[in-house]
Amino acid sequence: MEPKKVSPWLRYLGLTAQLLVLIGLSLYAGIKLDEKLSVSPLFTLILPLLILASTFYKLIKETSKKNKDGANK
Repeated sequence: MEPKKVSPWLRYLGLTAQLLVLIGLSLYAGIKLDEKLSVSPLFTLILPLLILASTFYKLIKETSKKNKDGANK
């Protein structure tokens, strides 16, 4: 019995939901760190940018792997 394939729409919808939650959490953590350390916009800017960069890296890695698999068939 073959495992069911996950629809690409669901995979990217999950990635989008994950991105939104992580950006929200990083903004909250950045604001709290900035208040605690008195370095106003530093962590509020850096943490969400790190989340965006890592998510885009993951997305590019996933889509390039998918393209390589599709080219071999």
